[in-house]
Amino acid sequence: MKIKVGVLGATGSVGQRFVQLLAEHPIFELTALSASERSAGKKYKDACYWFQDRDIPENIKDMVVIPTDPKHEEFEDVDIVFSALPSDLAKKFEPEFAKEGKLVFSNASAYRMEEDVPLVIPEVNADHLELIEIQRENRGWDGAIITNPNCSTICAVITLKPIMDKFGLEAVFITTMQAVSGAGYNGVPSMAILDNLIPFIKNEEEKMQTESLKLLGTLKDDKVEFANFKISASCNRVAVIDGHTESIFIKTVEGAEPEEIKEVMDKFDPLKNLNLPTYAKPIVIREEVDRPQPRLDRNEGNGMSIVVGRIRKDPIFDVKYSALEHNTIRGAAGASVLNAEYFVKKYW
Repeated sequence: MKIKVGVLGATGSVGQRFVQLLAEHPIFELTALSASERSAGKKYKDACYWFQDRDIPENIKDMVVIPTDPKHEEFEDVDIVFSALPSDLAKKFEPEFAKEGKLVFSNASAYRMEEDVPLVIPEVNADHLELIEIQRENRGWDGAIITNPNCSTICAVITLKPIMDKFGLEAVFITTMQAVSGAGYNGVPSMAILDNLIPFIKNEEEKMQTESLKLLGTLKDDKVEFANFKISASCNRVAVIDGHTESIFIKTVEGAEPEEIKEVMDKFDPLKNLNLPTYAKPIVIREEVDRPQPRLDRNEGNGMSIVVGRIRKDPIFDVKYSALEHNTIRGAAGASVLNAEYFVKKYW
């Protein structure tokens, strides 16, 4: 039998991606879609402005949207909820669902940096899921909140993990070129972004600089000891629909050459034997001098692979490279679904 799941914030950009990923999922059965009061009571096809490149799944479009209330009868048999709520709403609603015994796999930033909340990329730090029991004990919940990182953080950290394990990290500098879908459908006005680049995304640099160190840290004595290296980020919004591109510069502890970096990235495939439905090879290497590119590479691995290219020597750091991620799949909804798949496989 499939595990019944719901989506909070189902009508928004990330919520629509959740719906796409869950509509025909082999493990999960999507039975509850919640959104704002103005959407509640409407059929899903009427409640949301659908802007994905494929139509609303046939088995979903006539589902009735319900209020974001954990005591609603439609949530009674739901074990897992996926949260695509804005951070301010997630702060309010996610604990209410956890108190009702639901496992909340959240894409929101509200609880990522809480000491007893797992911030997880399963290829990187799956053992941090052990914080769930600490969280339940601390907060008196039967459920729990499990978070995935910011989209730009996921792109960088997946590529940094095999490098850190092999050579150690001393310093990392990242410049991002982030797609407009990361701000939601109404997030960036067309007159602001066309023929333009916006060198500011609120709180993005801070998220990258803190979340990365938690993700790459070590779970010890029921707490995460943050990784000990310097990281700096500079974040920009560009006129691309989907696909965050990052230029990443690294200085390692032991010193590393471009071919060595390429080798450890290419071999990095820690979950390949678990048969997780959403999983794809985490890092795909492109050898062309002008790749990765968002339009050509964002759907690699059904949008779940980070595509890396231009791995080369740097005169100040050791090595630099370009990395690309589909920000609303690998960087958002797909990250939460993969977290849930891993949890079910290992702990259910």
